Amino acid sequence: MDTQGSPYASGPPSRRGDDAPKGANPLRRTSDRFEYWFRRVLMVVLFVGLPTASLSAGLASYQASMGTVRAQAAERHQVTARLASAVKGDDWAKRPAQVRWTDADGTARTGAALVKPGTPKGATVRVWVDQNGTVTTAPTTTLNATAGGMLIGGMTAFGLAAGTCTAWAGMSRVLDRRRYAQWDAEWDLVEPRWSARFRR
Repeated sequence: MDTQGSPYASGPPSRRGDDAPKGANPLRRTSDRFEYWFRRVLMVVLFVGLPTASLSAGLASYQASMGTVRAQAAERHQVTARLASAVKGDDWAKRPAQVRWTDADGTARTGAALVKPGTPKGATVRVWVDQNGTVTTAPTTTLNATAGGMLIGGMTAFGLAAGTCTAWAGMSRVLDRRRYAQWDAEWDLVEPRWSARFRR
């Protein structure tokens, strides 16, 4: 009896798919190839684009904030003022109070500044004023600019990572729905012939 081609024949099994290109998988669908390359693109975006985008956004925010720091430092300065009246209260929250001071050119000025409760009348306080002699807030510091840059950079990184994960999940869902629809259509063609074998 010729044993060639028999499943019980000795020797190595016959090779199949020798005519297929190297690395090709006959079971791989177009959607599988698209998913493969889309995943690679997302990985490049995640590992290359994420640090680049977050660093660029953080540096841009830092440089913009440093411009504000320099401008406010040039426009604002501190003066020593005296309270026009006592600030009543015993809590920790500062309250606005009337203060008086004299500019470098001898001009007497008044304004409202936040002072701790319990400060007596005539006590000296340090207040920030602008070039027009108006009481204002303390200028932004380098620490504020650094913290702002880090915050913007972190938010950019989180947003890009979340967008990448969302794109991956959405793409997988769309492809899976398409695959299930193809499987259903193919099964509708095969199922009648498959079931007919058992009705004979």
